[in-house]
Amino acid sequence: MARYKALDAFRGLTIALMILVNTPGSWDHIYWPFGHAEWNGYTPTDLVFPFFLFIIGSAMFFSFNKSDFQFSGAACQKILQRGVMMFAIGLALNTLNLIAGSGDFAELRIMGVLQRIGIAYIFAGAIVLLVGRIGVFLVSALLLLGYWALLVLLGGDNQLGLQDNAVRQFDLAMLSADHMWAGKGIPFDPEGLLSTIPAIVNVLLGFEATRYLTSIKNKSESVWRLAGLGVAAVLLATVWDLLWPINKSLWSGSYVIVTTGWALIVLAMFIWLMDVKGKPFEPLLVYGMNPLFIYVVSWVWVVVYYLIPVGDGHLYDVVFGWFLAGDSPNMAASFLFAISHVYLFWLISLYLYRRNIVIKL
Repeated sequence: MARYKALDAFRGLTIALMILVNTPGSWDHIYWPFGHAEWNGYTPTDLVFPFFLFIIGSAMFFSFNKSDFQFSGAACQKILQRGVMMFAIGLALNTLNLIAGSGDFAELRIMGVLQRIGIAYIFAGAIVLLVGRIGVFLVSALLLLGYWALLVLLGGDNQLGLQDNAVRQFDLAMLSADHMWAGKGIPFDPEGLLSTIPAIVNVLLGFEATRYLTSIKNKSESVWRLAGLGVAAVLLATVWDLLWPINKSLWSGSYVIVTTGWALIVLAMFIWLMDVKGKPFEPLLVYGMNPLFIYVVSWVWVVVYYLIPVGDGHLYDVVFGWFLAGDSPNMAASFLFAISHVYLFWLISLYLYRRNIVIKL
């Protein structure tokens, strides 16, 4: 089985981008590529979370390969334990965020990025162990088409709009408005329960892409195969967008396909540069060693800024003020704040990398 350094670099790029887009100096002052699409469509930032799910699927392939993909009680227990742990860590981060904002625990947000990863990991893990390669693709198609049907059948007058979509209605019934994100002006969680169904497919496709990639002996050939599949996926999603718009908030099927397509294209690029041409890209390898741990640390680090009072404000105001240099909040300072934290957490990653310390979450 061929081993690709590109997978590690892709993982490192993804965590670096997650920190970059999640740590601006001011959410009101960000350059267009580093913000999410308002509703339909997508920006470069909208690729980051699906890329993370893709590499979760990739890592799952190597983990399950050690036991020859055998379904067993021990394997199920391991999958369940890891998924529940990720959900619990995500909930703990939401709790810390609530404390930093002096919020009420009656309004604790239940879902989030790690919670979605945890749920998707459990279901994807069970699926790949229970069915073969063809079965994985059939289940993926059923999940996407079934989810589409739910949005059409259970949605209100504007089935794919913010107010009436089935995702929001389901989450309101299951979680209640007090426990949902309300960043769009009304309770609507872009990492909600129902919309986690198609996110499972991102993990499954990452798993199958890695299975396919490792079966190709000629690495130069793998570049063109992956790139071709990626372009085909982007074109398919572009056509599907006419019927079911690409939408991160609803995690539409077209969004799953287009983000997987771009993941394949970026991965093919790294294979060409690293595994064929021999370019090292060590900084990304450093970031790729402990991705989930570094993500959690980056979240906690920024929240701590708001937990430490300084004068009439918080430590955050002081740190961001260094980048403002007396100016009012602006995009350049906000971007530099984010870049500085990408470098900071890379230094932490480098410390672990040089000592071969792997912290698994």
